[in-house]
Amino acid sequence: MVSVSLAAAELGELGILSELPTDLALRGAFAFLTRLSRARAFLEEYILPLQEEAAGAEEWYLAHSCEDEDGAYSLQVFVWPPGSSTQIHDHSSWGAWCCEVGSVLEERYERLDDGSRLEHARLKKAWQLRWSAEEGASTVLPGAGGIHRVGNPGAETAVSVHLYGPRLGEIDGHDYDPSRDYVCGRVVA
Repeated sequence: MVSVSLAAAELGELGILSELPTDLALRGAFAFLTRLSRARAFLEEYILPLQEEAAGAEEWYLAHSCEDEDGAYSLQVFVWPPGSSTQIHDHSSWGAWCCEVGSVLEERYERLDDGSRLEHARLKKAWQLRWSAEEGASTVLPGAGGIHRVGNPGAETAVSVHLYGPRLGEIDGHDYDPSRDYVCGRVVA
């Protein structure tokens, strides 16, 4: 995994975003990702080489990362080989992401239970949408406001850029298994 280097002004902007209320931070994250995806240098240095690098990969992976040392934000570039996908999960922070190369499918879920039973969660699929560079960015709220799965059901490699705000707790989010109505916390590594 290679670290994404950003100009000091951009890092300062990310630090400011992390201090805003969630709704304002998500608007700013959307604008930031839109500008970043139009930056030719970013695309040429970090995104386009990944198509060749990913040849033969079978699972999605984190290719580049830039994180604030205090955990205020995390900017990550993911590679999605054909047929790969995450499990259903949420995050303990707000997030925004956009697809730069190819397209990815996002499925969103609603939680049907009240969360009162330990390690129990009933989910219902709420919607799904295929994202490409033309569709813009998706945003997620922390916790149950952003339960989703992302993957690439297509035949070509996809690449996406994700920006996450500060975590709201000690865990990084939750992983869900709707076949067993199960949920568990994901500890920060």
